[in-house]
Amino acid sequence: MPPLESFLSPGLRYGLEHGSLTCWIICGVLALLSITSWAVILSKRMLITRVHKANLSFLREFRESNHPLELFQKREHHEFAAFYHIYHAACREMAWHLLGEDEPGDTFAARLQGAGRVTPSQMSVVQNAMERSVAEAALRLEARMGWAALALSAAPLLGLLGTVWGLLDAFSTMSGADASLAALAPGVTTALVTTVLGLLVAVPSMLGYNGLVNRIRGMIVRLDNFASELSTALDRAFVDHRFSTEPLPSMNSLGTPTMPTFGGIGGGSLQGLAVRA
Repeated sequence: MPPLESFLSPGLRYGLEHGSLTCWIICGVLALLSITSWAVILSKRMLITRVHKANLSFLREFRESNHPLELFQKREHHEFAAFYHIYHAACREMAWHLLGEDEPGDTFAARLQGAGRVTPSQMSVVQNAMERSVAEAALRLEARMGWAALALSAAPLLGLLGTVWGLLDAFSTMSGADASLAALAPGVTTALVTTVLGLLVAVPSMLGYNGLVNRIRGMIVRLDNFASELSTALDRAFVDHRFSTEPLPSMNSLGTPTMPTFGGIGGGSLQGLAVRA
């Protein structure tokens, strides 16, 4: 296997050979940022892939079930399916309003057969539970993404800091008798190394971060779509829309409106007012 130095350009290799302590410190921080960023990106990609497969498996079982609470009644558990956690939160609220219990017991199926329906206001509580579960799933998907964003934004700035610092050191060591390009070249080359390494950290991190953000956004949209589908299924099966709010009183029930008079009818009253004025 060829050595690592063979993959580096001559200028980069020359700069690393003459690197100062500041240069090596900044290079170490950049390496740490790169490792952290890619650890987050790769772990998140693996997690999203696993969640997506688990979601597809759960969605297939949900759509093949006889009624919306069948999987809840069977107590099936899908740990990595975000759809399952949304479904379980909604079913717990629905079971509480239907039967007064939030976990399926031994008589759950028999009691469900004789249960009535819930009101639209109770269904809104179930929808609130689904919305909270979707928000929690989105937070779990976006957790630790700040570390990748930190590497993306901080790497170019650290590289620029190392370059400016290195140029200041290079110019400060020059004397009048030794002010030549040969004396200046090592310091300038070393200073530019940090900028190159900062860009090498930032550009791949940007590509991986943007791709991961797009996948997370797509996953959150699918979570919202499943919550909407589940809400529709529960609404059709268990909500009684015949309940209506109390009607507003009619105008006849309010009685005949009375208007103030001025002690007379017609022009006489107006004349009396004019005389008194």
